[in-house]
Amino acid sequence: MAQDLRKRTKEFALRVIRVYSSLPSSSTVAQVIGKQVLRSGTSVGAHYPEAFHSRSDAEFINKIEVGLQEL
Repeated sequence: MAQDLRKRTKEFALRVIRVYSSLPSSSTVAQVIGKQVLRSGTSVGAHYPEAFHSRSDAEFINKIEVGLQEL
């Protein structure tokens, strides 16, 4: 399961990057919103290792919840 979640978070981040890359660079609104989506979408991959190395179930749940809130 751990490897599956790691793979899924990486694939999600790559999809977010592809979507951001496809946005029109001439649109200021698209770029501003796109940058926020890029930051929040790629942060999922940063939160996963923190949750994986948690010392307790409560800490694991907390780290996952923080990651979800950023989405």
